[in-house]
Amino acid sequence: MKSDIEIAQEARMQPIIEVAQSLGLSEDDIDLYGKYKAKVSLDVWHRLEGEPSGKLVLVTAITPTPAGEGKTTTTVGLGQALNRVGKKAIIALREPSLGPSFGIKGGAAGGGYSQVIPMEDINLHFTGDIHAVTTAHNLLAAMLDNHLHQGNQLNIDPRQVVLRRAMDLNERALRNIVLGLGGRINGVPRESGFDITVASEVMAALCLATDLMDLKERFKRIVVAYTYDGRPVTADDLKAAGSMTLLMKDAIKPNLVQTLENTPAFVHGGPFANIAHGANSIMATRIGMKLADYMITEAGFGADLGAEKFFNIVCRYGQMKPAAVVLVATIRALKNHGGVAKDRLGEKNMEALAKGVENLEKQLENIQKFGVPVVVALNEFPTDTSEEVDFVIDKCSAMGADVALSQVWAQGGAGGEELAQKIIAATEKPSEFKFLYDLDKPLKNKIETVCKEIYGADGVTYTPEASRLLQKFEDLGYGNLPVCMAKTQYSLSDDPDKKGRPRSFTVNIREVRLSAGAGFVVALTGTIMTMPGLGKTPAAEKIDIKPNGEIVGLF
Repeated sequence: MKSDIEIAQEARMQPIIEVAQSLGLSEDDIDLYGKYKAKVSLDVWHRLEGEPSGKLVLVTAITPTPAGEGKTTTTVGLGQALNRVGKKAIIALREPSLGPSFGIKGGAAGGGYSQVIPMEDINLHFTGDIHAVTTAHNLLAAMLDNHLHQGNQLNIDPRQVVLRRAMDLNERALRNIVLGLGGRINGVPRESGFDITVASEVMAALCLATDLMDLKERFKRIVVAYTYDGRPVTADDLKAAGSMTLLMKDAIKPNLVQTLENTPAFVHGGPFANIAHGANSIMATRIGMKLADYMITEAGFGADLGAEKFFNIVCRYGQMKPAAVVLVATIRALKNHGGVAKDRLGEKNMEALAKGVENLEKQLENIQKFGVPVVVALNEFPTDTSEEVDFVIDKCSAMGADVALSQVWAQGGAGGEELAQKIIAATEKPSEFKFLYDLDKPLKNKIETVCKEIYGADGVTYTPEASRLLQKFEDLGYGNLPVCMAKTQYSLSDDPDKKGRPRSFTVNIREVRLSAGAGFVVALTGTIMTMPGLGKTPAAEKIDIKPNGEIVGLF
């Protein structure tokens, strides 16, 4: 079998102008970034805002394992399959971060014959959106430190500066740093650090904004520090929001590309789902819903992370109502959750499957709490046996969920037609979508609701500092914000080693952060870090470019 990049490089792409025209867009509606990439003007949204919307389908997954589940590949394949069966579909994905691309994950544009292209461009800089986020974030940080250096008229307490800096690479050496060393000319000495750009509040604000001026208002509300008497200091106080917004004037426009089968694809925004809200931009999703019968989007990692945040945060701010959900699973991954090592997942093991399928059952329960019809996409592998497949189907049927076998990795859209038909049927059912919690509940109540209802925890503990800050946020008027949980993606609990469906555990909230501009409070659990590090053998070691410009080793 050819590698993903080899398949992508052999694809016959349509000029992006033709892809845009298939959606009813003119050349005036797009800004070209070469022959195969374009940005869509926000004027399209203003023109179509009053038109009927297509059906929104969310793709999520079981708790991820090293065996892989194929969520992005399923998203791409489902969009291609819907077009094959006569429906007009668009997909929407997040933009890949250079951190994981050069770290341990490789590319993030789907796989096999269900990819978005040009995959090399998408995985490497793309249209520069993430760099714009990095620059806007660090401009704010620079203006903050300059204010401290130039006399500190806002009375900022340097010990209570909460804004860190950002970069789009995995760099553990920058997690904790000291600024301003070398004498008065170099600024005010203080402790700080770097987060990966996709964890930046600027990225979250970009993806939750409904237009450019809404983004500016969100930037104004970003809390960067506190004064000596405890008053929050915002980007608006530093007069930084205007210049930050200017840097984002192109980045806010959704990027239009295509799949291997020329299905239109928006790839826009890239917040991580384990440390941010994990979904592409509201603007891309809402424009796509106006241009197509079906808008297929994904949320990062398992349903306990990406889907929960998509429902409680993204749909709330975007005023969107999902029509159906696809929950992706594999026999191999379920056996891994049941305790089987990765190198033995091809062996039949009904006992491990029975134990591991509890993860799938819990994630089904999680989705059903939101009242949305769900179809399980079971990605097939040659080692799957009929007995294993039937066992999973029976378990899902007992919970009222339909199952579709999927082969979109090997066959593209043709391998997803069963899934497409079942999603079409699911979207015909009434969606009784509801949020998990009301915003007027206390912050701790919202955190505990997610931990107990979605993760299955018995309870929640807080460090003294986390409890103090949650009370402080409420006292300052931020108690009505939704919560964004920062948790390991590898377990339903906050312990990455607890596979399957953990029971009898508590979640510890060790730190909380206020993202007033994005519009949520972040609760950090376990040992989750907002600046990843590189592994012993980074993917960057295998990535290269040949004299003829051909890129190799990207996945």
